[in-house]
Order: sequence, then C-alpha cells, then structure tokens
Amino acid sequence: MKMIKYLLLALLALPYLASANVITMEWDELLPEAERLAQAQAPDLSHDASMANQQQSTDVNVRDDLNGKTVRLPGFVVPLEGDEHTITEFFLVPYFGACIHVPPPPPNQIIYVNYPKGAPIDDVWGAVWIEGKIKAETKSNDLATVGYTMEGIKVEVYQE
Repeated sequence: MKMIKYLLLALLALPYLASANVITMEWDELLPEAERLAQAQAPDLSHDASMANQQQSTDVNVRDDLNGKTVRLPGFVVPLEGDEHTITEFFLVPYFGACIHVPPPPPNQIIYVNYPKGAPIDDVWGAVWIEGKIKAETKSNDLATVGYTMEGIKVEVYQE
C-alpha cells in the first residue's frame, strides 16, 4: 500500500518536474554575449518610412548552447501556414509588425515555429507565450531569414 502511495505521488509530480526544465527567456538572451553587450550601447532603431529601402542583416550570430533546450518566450506571431481556424507554422518575433515592416529584425531575433497541433487564430493576434524545443538553425523565405527554429509544444495568450 505504501508503494502505491509513493507511485501516485510521483505521477502527480511529473507535470511540475517537466515544467521545471523549461527556461523562460527574454529576446536579448537569444543573442551571443558579445552581441548583447554591443546592442546595449547601440542607438534605438526607428521603423519609419526612411528605413524602407534597408535590408535585413544577413549576419546570423546565435547561441548553439540553446540547442535542444525547452524554452518559453513571449512574442508576436507572423503566420506562415495554416487554415481558417489554426496556424501551424509561423515566425515568432519580438515586437508587433516585425517582418511586415521593413527591415525585419536580425535573424537571431526571429524564430521559425512548427506547431502541428495548430494555434487558434483568435489567440495569436496579440502577444503570446510560446513554449518549445529550440535549435540554432538558419532558414530563409521571402519574408526573412531566421536564426532559430522551434518545435512548438504550447501557445498561450500572453499574461504576465
């Protein structure tokens, strides 16, 4: 009877143990340390019309040490694939309108997310939390080049 009690307790604790391995991150933590320090000293970007002819930076400086880690990151969705009800592939970006306004963020500030389960369209028009396994991997399409890919596990409406 005692053994069954311990097994039951262990099973109840599994969701808590799994979430303990999730790293909640901020966008600047995707940058290698040297780039983070340089960015702290750089002027703020403007997204006005005078920047319309600029290109996305092609430098892809990423953190390979994040490969295979389960991370949780807030951001905004730029839909790529899905149907009228759900979005299954998207870019996660740090601010609203990124990849639609010119220029897009640098590759290490865009994550390509594959989410086969599909996120409800109603849930992705504001800020969201994305949880998934991240990988430093370059991908390009007509909108942007990304420095990270993620296999999505969970998409939630952003709440602090």
